[in-house]
Amino acid sequence: MTVIENASAPPSAWFKLDRDGAVLSVGGAWTIRESARLDQELRGLSPGRAKAIILDGGKIEKLDSAGAWLLLRTKRMLEAAGKTVTLTLPDRYAPLMGNLGKERKPFARARPPRPQNFRRRLYRIGKATVQNGQQGWRMLGYLGRVTVETLEAFTSPKTNLRFAALIHQVEETGINALPIVGLLAFLIGIVLAYQGADQLKRFGAQIFTINLLGVGILREIGGLITAIIVAGRSGSAFTAQIGTMRVNEEIDAMQTIGLNTVDILVLPRIIGLVIALPLLTFFSDVMGLVGGATMCYFQLHITIPAFMRQLNEAVSVNTMMVGLIKAPVYAFVIALVGCYEGFQVERNAASVGLLTTRSVVESVFLVIVLDAAFSIMFSVLGV
Repeated sequence: MTVIENASAPPSAWFKLDRDGAVLSVGGAWTIRESARLDQELRGLSPGRAKAIILDGGKIEKLDSAGAWLLLRTKRMLEAAGKTVTLTLPDRYAPLMGNLGKERKPFARARPPRPQNFRRRLYRIGKATVQNGQQGWRMLGYLGRVTVETLEAFTSPKTNLRFAALIHQVEETGINALPIVGLLAFLIGIVLAYQGADQLKRFGAQIFTINLLGVGILREIGGLITAIIVAGRSGSAFTAQIGTMRVNEEIDAMQTIGLNTVDILVLPRIIGLVIALPLLTFFSDVMGLVGGATMCYFQLHITIPAFMRQLNEAVSVNTMMVGLIKAPVYAFVIALVGCYEGFQVERNAASVGLLTTRSVVESVFLVIVLDAAFSIMFSVLGV
């Protein structure tokens, strides 16, 4: 408790608690100049037994943000002690207190201890499930928006699809990915032929290694491996590019001048990847078969003409089409996830890396889920 100075002295800040402890009167100049002293004295304030306290600021002559924060902190400290506090101030200080009340969190209470062992694991599982559900719901909404704007891009005469950006994305995601896709498909064909021949030779059926290669690569492995490579290469690039634009506030500038970010940033990437991935899948199928044929020639001494004859008997055009039909769906999902996560990036470098990683994980997961769904559907349809 402080003593009120005489009237001849310049106004200083003071506070006084009445005998009943029901009214805490404050007055004077509650400014940053007095804040250090007031902070120390308010910490030693002992509230009385009264359940309700009126914090009367009617005699305050000056008030700045430091003094307002001290008043607000005092109010919250009393409320934390179980008191009902009513703060009264002149009307001219109401906006200042209102702003501080919005920006500051309530007085910190002791956090309850986190559940341990099984309860803690169960809590984490539940939290992750809720977050993944919310993520899926938001992505579904984003899918609807992109689908509508994609249809408008092809049907509305007012929409100007940017063909230069589209061709650039086809080059980046398709042509520039040919070396890595071809090399990996060639090596996978070699591995698949070697392992298949090693197992089939026990039954004297090494020739059926070609059947294994044809059906496995053309129907499943070629498209799946290509989609996974593209998800790690192009999907992550989409997230990093759009995320960096968010960090640099380029997307905010585009929205400010009235540009549609979906038309400019999303549609060229999605359409470009939908065009490029089927072509990459076909190239991957060819390179995988070339790798398998190479292994059969050196390991099983099967000549190239014999390999082609057996391959022609083992597979048909439908076998290859089953693998190619999946590619545009994979491409759409990879591009959608990559662009969506890019727009979720916060304005810091760590968020770019985190969401780029999340983009790749989600894309690969969804591609494998879709591949399983396609396999079940084709099995039911007898394809």
